[in-house]
Amino acid sequence: MPNALLLHPRHPPTYWGHNYALEILGIRAAFPPLGLLTVAAMFPPRYNLRVVDLNVTALENADLEWADLAFTSSMIPQRPSLERVVERCNRAQVPVIAGGPHPTTFHEEMEGVDHFVLDEVEETFPGFLRDLENGAAKAIYRAPRKPAVTLAPLPRFDLIDMNDYYSMCLQFSRGCPFDCEFCDITKLYGRVSRTKSPEQMVAEFDHLYELGWRGPLFLVDDNFIGNKREALRLLPAIAEWQKDRNHPYSLFTEATVNLVRMDDLMDLMIEAGFDAVFLGIETPNPKALKKMKKPQNIDMRDDNYLFKAVRSIQGKGMQVLGGFILGLDEDDENAFDAQIDFIQEAGIPMALIGLLTALKGTDLWARLERENRLLDKPVEIDDTSLNFKPQMDPGTLVEGYLRVIGTIYDSTLENYFDRCLTLLDHLGPVPHLHKPVSAHVLYAGIMGIRRRLTPEQLPPFSRYIAKVSKDHPQFLPLAISLAATGHHCEKFTRQQTVLRGFKEYLKSELASFHEAGSDAGSASGSEDDYRREALQRAEARRNAIPREFRFAGDGIREALAAFELALSSGPRPPAPEDAGLPVLGATGRASRAEAM
Repeated sequence: MPNALLLHPRHPPTYWGHNYALEILGIRAAFPPLGLLTVAAMFPPRYNLRVVDLNVTALENADLEWADLAFTSSMIPQRPSLERVVERCNRAQVPVIAGGPHPTTFHEEMEGVDHFVLDEVEETFPGFLRDLENGAAKAIYRAPRKPAVTLAPLPRFDLIDMNDYYSMCLQFSRGCPFDCEFCDITKLYGRVSRTKSPEQMVAEFDHLYELGWRGPLFLVDDNFIGNKREALRLLPAIAEWQKDRNHPYSLFTEATVNLVRMDDLMDLMIEAGFDAVFLGIETPNPKALKKMKKPQNIDMRDDNYLFKAVRSIQGKGMQVLGGFILGLDEDDENAFDAQIDFIQEAGIPMALIGLLTALKGTDLWARLERENRLLDKPVEIDDTSLNFKPQMDPGTLVEGYLRVIGTIYDSTLENYFDRCLTLLDHLGPVPHLHKPVSAHVLYAGIMGIRRRLTPEQLPPFSRYIAKVSKDHPQFLPLAISLAATGHHCEKFTRQQTVLRGFKEYLKSELASFHEAGSDAGSASGSEDDYRREALQRAEARRNAIPREFRFAGDGIREALAAFELALSSGPRPPAPEDAGLPVLGATGRASRAEAM
């Protein structure tokens, strides 16, 4: 029986990953690798399967010794980890099969992969396995059409330890009827929203329930309401299922802002147990929204349409999480304060802000290519890297972006807690969404957060908890959960500031080395001395970084490794902007969930 090793590359730290909040709970990762678990269900019984999620555990040599084949599925931010995984598999002489959104778009730029199974694989994967077993597998397999999502099998959640994750995931639909200029979802999955049947979704709910899962459940659709008719068919079935079992799952999903125009559907979402929704708000600037082809976010008769939309959805009982973009063509220097003001006034605690990225294959990419504005550089896993020429001065844009995230996740968390209180002031009470929690559990949660806050954050936190206890006691469990999220977002912002400063320091050192190499001429001893001294200074700088950030993610290690490589390349290393230092942080959107 063949041994198939299913490898999920590591995600870089992100706001969406909730890394520091999950530490409080002793949980390793936010979400399981749903795509890989779905593919796992497509293998015939004769295969032995093993899942290694690098967000949860390390890839051991014993795993590679066991494996006959390695299968990976990845998104754009996972690229650095995927490259390391492929390299290790190559050294172990384990054939690699790659699929998922990142290889589907970028397979021509990837090395070390034996076979690509691209696009959606429900109709192509069985044929690939037959060809592989017969020794006739091709290098690339493409789906001839967008398959019916009803063909997707029940994901193999039994292959993971669900206790490692904060939330489970299921998928109801693929595709989106809108075609936002910057987004590649419609390029990957089409503009016709294909859905599973209510019976199929209920079976997946049953499967998780029988495996013992209770708690958050994320429906990972890029637009849950993309097919309103089918969503209206699904929700009553889910509501009945939840009611019969005393609402074991708290549901959340992603949707477009026009959800606010679907009052009947929102009521059914609440009945089914949805307590949060992620909206691609992008910007309060209607001119920029029009330019990016986002009509669903605009009402030309109402300048406050987006604000009122958020408030209406909150009033139904659902928290709004928001995605925002800076660097749009219609942005000017007023965009930064406009973003801050909107986020604060609307009461959106979890606001995920990124610089615009031009993704290959999108309409934005095509337009910027026509305008000769694309930069000859790859999409980076970075929060301040631009792969195109913005209309705004790049330095002003990056500085403004850093000011926005530094304000909404300020070091005291004052602004964050203000947003939480605004949310709770307007959140509609729904008894089945906010069950009573014992005083002991509440106290443990409060103290668990207090122990992790900085001294300057403790007074705002205490005032926040006191006000919620007085004005909104029914929301105290939610308020504690929101505080944990705020702790993560502020600490992650601080971490990225530290990593960004370290990277800039290394660039400066490379520039000095370049200059010194030019002056040194053929004096190789001088070059060697400078190289050794530069490495010593870099090590000292690394050691000066607070320990809690020094080992966060792979950024410091990768930056040092690239710095050492650049130094050893000769007396004239590349200029700093081309030095190949890895960028730090996270963005590069192939979807919201993967990017944030």
